[in-house]
Amino acid sequence: MSKLATAAKRLLVGRPFRSDRLAHTLLPKRIALPVFASDAMSSVAYAPEEIFLVLSVAGLSAYAMAPWVGVVVVLVMLVVVASYRQNVHAYPSGGGDYEVATVNLGRRAGLTVASALLVDYILTVAVSISSAAANIGSAIPFVATHKVEFAVVAIVLLTAVNLRGIRESGGAFAIPTYAFMGGVLLMIGYGLVRALVLGDEMRAESADLVIRAEHDDLAGFAFVFLVLRAFSSGCAALTGVEAISNGVPAFRKPKSRNAATTLLMMGGVAVVMLMGLIALAQLTGVRMAEHPKEQIVGAPEGYEQKTMIAQIAGAVFDGFPAGFFFIAVVTALILVLAANTAFNGFPVLGSILAQDRYLPRQLHTRGDRLAFSNGIVFLAGAAIVLVVAFDAEVTKLIQLYIVGVFVSFTMSQLGMIRHWTRLLADEDAPERRARMRRSRVINAIGLAMTASVLVVVLLTKFTKGAWIAIAAMAAIYALMTAIRGHYDRVAEELRQEERQKLLPSRNHAIVLVSTLHMPTLRALAYAKATRPDVLEAVTVNVDDGDTRKLVRAWEKEGFKVPLKVVESPYREITKPVLDYVKRIRTANPRDVVTVFIPEYVVGRWWESILHNQSALRLKGRLLFEPGVMVTSVPWQLASSHRVTHRDDALAPGQVRRGLDQRDLEQRTKNRSGE
Repeated sequence: MSKLATAAKRLLVGRPFRSDRLAHTLLPKRIALPVFASDAMSSVAYAPEEIFLVLSVAGLSAYAMAPWVGVVVVLVMLVVVASYRQNVHAYPSGGGDYEVATVNLGRRAGLTVASALLVDYILTVAVSISSAAANIGSAIPFVATHKVEFAVVAIVLLTAVNLRGIRESGGAFAIPTYAFMGGVLLMIGYGLVRALVLGDEMRAESADLVIRAEHDDLAGFAFVFLVLRAFSSGCAALTGVEAISNGVPAFRKPKSRNAATTLLMMGGVAVVMLMGLIALAQLTGVRMAEHPKEQIVGAPEGYEQKTMIAQIAGAVFDGFPAGFFFIAVVTALILVLAANTAFNGFPVLGSILAQDRYLPRQLHTRGDRLAFSNGIVFLAGAAIVLVVAFDAEVTKLIQLYIVGVFVSFTMSQLGMIRHWTRLLADEDAPERRARMRRSRVINAIGLAMTASVLVVVLLTKFTKGAWIAIAAMAAIYALMTAIRGHYDRVAEELRQEERQKLLPSRNHAIVLVSTLHMPTLRALAYAKATRPDVLEAVTVNVDDGDTRKLVRAWEKEGFKVPLKVVESPYREITKPVLDYVKRIRTANPRDVVTVFIPEYVVGRWWESILHNQSALRLKGRLLFEPGVMVTSVPWQLASSHRVTHRDDALAPGQVRRGLDQRDLEQRTKNRSGE
């Protein structure tokens, strides 16, 4: 069973890497861009669509506001990118927003940012995969009717790739990411040339449909509120910007400069694609409805609303189906791979939080391929739960989205302002002071914009589902605080125990005996070798005939170790042994009691069900008794040799110790001869 599990793991993950190979897994900019920026760039596949969907509530006339909403989103994006370029230079250790907030605003602010980012990373996976299912469903109807199943399988596959290591996953994702960038930019360029230079008429498949307004009388504050809601949905394009600041340690040297350059490239490409798609949507007459069945008028029977980018591709590449299918495929791929940003950001942040004792320590350790495997698996599980709970519907999930990321944006900008203010107080060089002032101004503008967006998001999305994200953030905050409190209490308790210099006065050893056989004799011999002050054998009388037979055999062997028979009127084993150990401890509180338990070592999984069950229960209870040590004395059954005698292959270090292949072959012959 263990061989099969090991083989499956190696097939899935690959051969383990040595710790000294960590430097070889660092990323150049060409690989870092698809690894860390795929989320931000892929957001343009659904962020412009969300703007049109929200505006459709007021009818086609509201579409005129889409370009202006896009311009404001772009402005916020540029400011945030400029602000985070300051972050990666000031805090290159990989803590990102969490480190900035903790150092400059305090522990509580840091935990607030951390909880927001953890929620946002989980939602990034859920939203990206769900959007990919919707895009593929535009070309393949089967996927459209099985979105949840598709999303779950995609998350599992993405998890498997990431478990193989960040460098390997980055290489696998680079081609699809660059194909998406190239395909969308080519489509935008070709479409604008056709419309503005050649004067061609491009019509989306929904251009002749009529969108019925859900509220014909929207005016004044109600219309402004609708535009603000569209703006908050469009701000989903900013997600993923913070991932680079969290992933600076994964870049090659010079880390900060390479991260800042990658951030700038990501921002530039995302801005061009966002505004380009909005422009093409206007030129091709795309019609998108938040509730297609109620709002769309004049649609043919069985009409399924395709995604905006699929409709644009169909219009731009009219008469060239290969172009449409290429855009559909690479868009679906980038949306799946966009979740990879979270698969790189979440485990790193989880590792830092675990190192600070706010999360379980298992999240801090690297796996076989030098990736934070436990964090990757946890993220995948949480995302699958969300996908199933919300039926892989982007419109439902988007309401929970971006709340967390703008909380972290806002806290990070405030922390950076304090950072520059503190440095300015100790800096005398005029050039450095001027540079710090300029950086502080950039972060101040970023604070004003991100705080404003956060307020808009909370006002427009709170009742639509954003409250769920806020509740999740609060729960994670409370959980991390509780974990830190537990670790602190344990550390204090251990420090107090260390001050107790009193050693136990005596060692009272007990060997548990059920039958007089070889495992019992080995346990007895090992107990004697430890030279305890008192040594006795103990058996529990659950059957009078068996007990008498054991006593006679014991006396016949002439052991000098006395055999103590403990009565069990209810035929239990665990409780009589516990009571006996407690009596010894009560009579001599300064003594330590060592219980030796013979155990079988088996080689088949089903054999473990047939053996050692009483020993496991007893050990579990004895571990809670103070002053009691439990020692397992193993006895290897014949089936265990199938585990210990592996295939004829040299283990690491055997050549160095002088064992060559001929020695190994000779050992194999000797074993087969036996």
